[in-house]
Amino acid sequence: MTTTLLAHDLSLGYGDTPVVSGLSLEIPDGSFTIVIGPNACGKSTLLRGLARLLRPATGAVLLDGQDIRTLKSKDIARRLGLLPQSAIAPDGITVADLVGRGRFPHQSAMRTWSRADEQAVAAAMAATGVTGLSRRLVDELSGGQRQRVWVAMALAQQTGHLLLDEPTTFLDIAHQIELMELFTDLHRDGATLVAVLHDLNHAARYATHLVAMRDGAIVAQGDPQEIITAELVEAVYDLPCRVITDPVSGTPLVLPLGRRDR
Repeated sequence: MTTTLLAHDLSLGYGDTPVVSGLSLEIPDGSFTIVIGPNACGKSTLLRGLARLLRPATGAVLLDGQDIRTLKSKDIARRLGLLPQSAIAPDGITVADLVGRGRFPHQSAMRTWSRADEQAVAAAMAATGVTGLSRRLVDELSGGQRQRVWVAMALAQQTGHLLLDEPTTFLDIAHQIELMELFTDLHRDGATLVAVLHDLNHAARYATHLVAMRDGAIVAQGDPQEIITAELVEAVYDLPCRVITDPVSGTPLVLPLGRRDR
């Protein structure tokens, strides 16, 4: 597979506090890449760097071979979609209007709302199952519905890459699985997805490319079937465990060991 999004020798932080140092990563085109690791290991910081929301202290993020810092914001928004960790909708906005904001990168003084924009919004809402909610106010929706609407807005941008920062946080298990299945469908339709997740078993089940981080560095990456072992989980999380084959999906299943189980 070719790679159009990569980080080279990337160092990121907040103020004088470094979080990620000298990190290099390639996102395979057509992959569903999931980044895992303990709290404060740099997962979301890395994603913010890939989205150009953080300026690197050293190194660069390259998109189609170009330093992302040299690209115009609208050009990036046409190629990278982002679902942030805590997205907040404007008060009183409807689902259709919020999804329509995903077309902003395609607007200009010479190009106003068009039939193509209408079709992109309709397709994004259909793909995420929110067409029937189009006239509802976003702040009236359940958590799972709101997440689907935000995904629809990102899809309406019609980008090749979609970055997802902890998209299942605060959702119950049914809505988590529903959303992960949606991302899998998008991936199968040709999108390249990069997601930060806390749930290791969700990552093992759905990722085609897994990246494990600790202390701002990549510990391992590759096919989840090949890299998820009890040794890796303990090295990343300090968590003794057993890894078995999930009887439903056939993917690795991590079973944490309590003190009485060791």
